[in-house]
Amino acid sequence: MRNGLKAAIVGTTMLGAVLVPATAQATPGYGVSGTIIKQTTIGHTDYILREVVVQPGGSTGWHFHDGTLYAYVKGGTLSHADADCVTSEVYPTGSTFIEPSGAANVHIGRNLGPTPVILEVLYTLPTGSPLSEDAPDPGCGFA
Repeated sequence: MRNGLKAAIVGTTMLGAVLVPATAQATPGYGVSGTIIKQTTIGHTDYILREVVVQPGGSTGWHFHDGTLYAYVKGGTLSHADADCVTSEVYPTGSTFIEPSGAANVHIGRNLGPTPVILEVLYTLPTGSPLSEDAPDPGCGFA
C-alpha cells in the first residue's frame, strides 16, 4: 500500500509537470516615457490624460488596457500592431485612434521613424486599474 501511494504521488507530480504550461514572458516597453497631465475619477471610472513619448526605436511592448483609450498623435509616426500579427496601422502626426479594452485586444506601439512620437492619450479605466497590463508577444516576433 505504501509503495502504491508513493507511485501515485510521483505519477501525479510528473503528470502535473507535463500539463502545466510554462509561464509566458511579458515584453516590457523601452524608450517610452509618460507624464500625467490631469486625472479625475467620476463614479467608478478614472479619466487620465497623459502625454506619452516613444523615442526613435522605442516600443510600448505588448500590452492591453482594462478600459478604452483615445489617442491623438501630436508628433511623429506611430506603428501599431494587433495580436493577429497581420493588422497593422500607421498613425502620422494629426491622427487619432482608439484602443479597445480587455485582454483580447493585445497590441504594441512602435516608433520606427527618426523623430520621437508624442501622443496625447485619454485613458478611461475602471477605478484603480493600472494604465496598462503587460502581455507576451503573441507570436509576431517583434517587441
